[in-house]
Amino acid sequence: MENYWTSNKPINGLRHFVLVNETKEKGNISFLMVSVLDSEINLKTTFEELINSGNWHKGWINLSKHQTITEEYVNYKSINKGKGIDEIFINEDSLFNIS
Repeated sequence: MENYWTSNKPINGLRHFVLVNETKEKGNISFLMVSVLDSEINLKTTFEELINSGNWHKGWINLSKHQTITEEYVNYKSINKGKGIDEIFINEDSLFNIS
């Protein structure tokens, strides 16, 4: 599975993500995606959403700064200032597991 993805629409104001974890839950594959610019921006998505929804593009698309970091991100950060993030658990077989 490709590890680098661009969201067609900003997610909390950001568009470039990496797939850091792949898990099976009740027979369904899900993926943990984390923004390359801010680990507080992360989400779980399904194989179907990632591949077939038309919401994601494999790889990173070269975008202008204004398209990559939107005003929505600034608003998100000001609203969630100081809240911190939940821990992100990386599987042992993840490319991002460096322990």
